Amino acid sequence: MRREQWEVFKRAARLEKLDRVPMALIIDSPWIPGYLGLNHLDFYLDPEVWFQAHQRIHREHPDIIFFPSWWMEYGMAAEPSALGAKIKFWPHNTPSESSTLFRLEDIDKIGAYEVESDAFMGLTLHRMRMHRQRILDTGEILPMATARGPMCTAGFLRGTTEFMMDLVESPEAAHRLLDLCTRLIIDWLKAQAQAMGSTVEGIFMLDDLVGFVGEEHYREFCHPYLKRICDAFPPSWIRVYHNDASIEACLEHLPDAGFQVLNWGKQTDIADVKRRVGGRMCLMGNVNPLEVGVRGTAAQVRTATLDVLEKSGGEGIILSLGGGTSPGMPAANIRAMVDALAEFNGRSVKLSSVRR
Repeated sequence: MRREQWEVFKRAARLEKLDRVPMALIIDSPWIPGYLGLNHLDFYLDPEVWFQAHQRIHREHPDIIFFPSWWMEYGMAAEPSALGAKIKFWPHNTPSESSTLFRLEDIDKIGAYEVESDAFMGLTLHRMRMHRQRILDTGEILPMATARGPMCTAGFLRGTTEFMMDLVESPEAAHRLLDLCTRLIIDWLKAQAQAMGSTVEGIFMLDDLVGFVGEEHYREFCHPYLKRICDAFPPSWIRVYHNDASIEACLEHLPDAGFQVLNWGKQTDIADVKRRVGGRMCLMGNVNPLEVGVRGTAAQVRTATLDVLEKSGGEGIILSLGGGTSPGMPAANIRAMVDALAEFNGRSVKLSSVRR
C-alpha cells in the first residue's frame, strides 16, 4: 500500500467526503499462491517468493488498495500456535489448526506466552523485521497490525463446537480463556507495530466466530474483549473489523467497541447495513466473493459491483468483496470490479459538476 492510498483509506474510514469511492481488497495466502501458480510452502518459506508475489500483484493492479498491505502471515496459525494448537502445513492450501485444549479446566496449564519467540508469532515478527526496509524502499508502507480476534483464537484452541458449548455450560472458564486470548492479541498487535515501525497507524481484527452467537452472548462474551483491544491503541489509529459470518447480533454494537470500518459477508445486503450503521462506520464491501467473485462472469461482477455502489450512495464506502479475496478469483473479475468502479465514479463526478 502506498502512502497516498493509506491517506485515502484513513479519510474514508473517518467518513470524510471523498471525490471518488476507493477500492480495497483483502489479500493473503488463501488467494495469492493460487493466483500466481505458487506452492503454498514456497510462499511461506522462501522470502524471495513471498516478496516477488506481493510486488507482482501490486504492479498488476496499481489502482487497488491491497489490504492490510504486504501481509506477513501463516494463514490463521500465528495466534493459536502461540497457545499450543497443532498446526499442519500443506503444499496447495493454507495451514489447518487442530485444537489441543481438550479440557477447559487445563487453561492454567498452558503457561505464559512470549509473542517474540512462541511458534509462528516469533517467525512472523522476524519476517517483518527482515522485509520492512525492502518494502519501504519500494515506496510502500506497512500501516496495519493484524490479528485474529479472541473468539476465533479461543475456538481454534478449544475447538469451535466445544467452545460454543462452553459459553453455555462453563461461562466462567470461557471468560478466562477469552481473557487469555485478549491479552495475547493485544501484546501480539503491539509487537507487530514495533517490528513494522512508525508507519503503523491502525489495527485489523478478524473474528468470524462472533457471528456464531446471538446478541445476548455477543454482549457478554465478545463486545467487552473487542473493546479492550480497541482501547489498547492510540485514539487516532484506524480500527478495521472483519467478520464474513453473520453480523446480525453485533452490527449495531461494533462502533461502540471502537471500530470505524466493517468488512462483512454476503449474508446482509449493503442497503440494510448502511441503514443500520452507515452514519457510524465506513462500510468495506460487499460484492459476493465466491458465487460472483470466483464463479461469476466479468459481466456478472460488473452488475454486482454497480449494485453495491448504487445502494451505498457513493458515500461512507470502500468498495471491496464481502470478505477476503477468495481462492480462485481470476484477474478478469478483479478488472471488472475496477472498471465498474471507474464507471460509477465517472458518473458521480459528472453529476457533481452539473449540480455546481
